[in-house]
Amino acid sequence: MTPESPPSFPDPLYASREGLIALGGDLSTERLLAAYRAGIFPWYDTGQPPLWWSPDPRAVIDRSALHVSRSMLRELEKDVWRVTFDAAFAAVIRECAAGRSGGTWLLPEMIEAYEALHRLGHAHSVEVWERDELCGGLYGVRCGALFAAESMFHRRTNASKLALIASVTALWDGGIELFDVQFLTPHLASLGARELSRARYLTRLAAARERKVDVTALREPGALDRALAVFRRR
Repeated sequence: MTPESPPSFPDPLYASREGLIALGGDLSTERLLAAYRAGIFPWYDTGQPPLWWSPDPRAVIDRSALHVSRSMLRELEKDVWRVTFDAAFAAVIRECAAGRSGGTWLLPEMIEAYEALHRLGHAHSVEVWERDELCGGLYGVRCGALFAAESMFHRRTNASKLALIASVTALWDGGIELFDVQFLTPHLASLGARELSRARYLTRLAAARERKVDVTALREPGALDRALAVFRRR
């Protein structure tokens, strides 16, 4: 693809098992949204053209499968944590890009592209605060009832876990039907993530992306803290 190419992609069912489906193009809002609607995301490094992926299998977290350990329940009971939605997107994405020992795939043009999606209401962040200090969070892209979590960070132990638990809980309660975490890792598996075949993922995506979901209520003060109250009462 070239930057002038139409914002469309080959059928991801024909991607390799690793998931590479296209290269080139740009990171325009139209192309990014077309990618996520097709089950595709960009992932590449400095000096490469944009690489577009749809791996098989794909990792997701269902609300019913979310696992909160006893140690995390004890963390949730502490009154030092506060969780917000869309309160500091720019800070979260930059923290996700910073301090990676193996480098980062979040290049400056990618940060700019996701910030553009955020301004248009297609990308969101969840922030974890220890009192008034930002100490963890995640960001992702929403298309209909799909939320594709892209990256997390933490500056305090358990802060990224808390961000993910809050995200899954609040977004599913807000109407999200497919919470995508791309690749299964031990960290995500410990929280209840599981793998779907690419074909099954795309079937669920086809239904979820057409649903109209309004998550703006999650920006209200205390909204995500209220979503976590169910765990704090256990």
